[in-house]
Amino acid sequence: MEKDLAKPIKTAILVIDMQRDFIDKGAPIECPGGRAIIGPIQRLLSVARHEKLPVIFTQEAHRSQGVDFGRELDGEEPVHCVEGTPGIEIVPDLARKPGEFLIVKRRYSAFFATDLDLLLRGLAIDTLVLSGVATDVCVRATAQDAQQLNYRVLVPGECVAGTSVEQHRAALKNISYILGKVLPLDDIISILKK
Repeated sequence: MEKDLAKPIKTAILVIDMQRDFIDKGAPIECPGGRAIIGPIQRLLSVARHEKLPVIFTQEAHRSQGVDFGRELDGEEPVHCVEGTPGIEIVPDLARKPGEFLIVKRRYSAFFATDLDLLLRGLAIDTLVLSGVATDVCVRATAQDAQQLNYRVLVPGECVAGTSVEQHRAALKNISYILGKVLPLDDIISILKK
């Protein structure tokens, strides 16, 4: 095992945007492989809950007036994750348990204009395990901000999906280059059980 992964001080699990507008068949931004990562994320959460590690869900949310999309719709993305619509809901198979945290976000990064960093510092977190969607958008943006804020970042490859297979692979390569470690889920589970 690599030296910097040997002993995390304290680790939290982030489940990023596992919402119907990204996961459901025919969703506005359906991520290929998004439904296939539900099982591996459930496995990750099972270990985290057993080890009593903090679990934090993020939920992208936009006001119906569209005033908080910013530049997000300038490209190819359609309107998505609008408050009051079914698409904003976290998929039922990954429902939060009592005591687990929710960060509502208006932008790609779970850190931008949220209190995630404050929460993590209050929990004395050192290392983040990122799961969810989309690898090339919100997962990557969160990984970058986490690394810049001095958190160690781990990404189980089986627990993330991108907006396309090609973009997913490119994002994993980018994350592993400088932002964190992309590892098999089994390796991450071994780290969590130390």
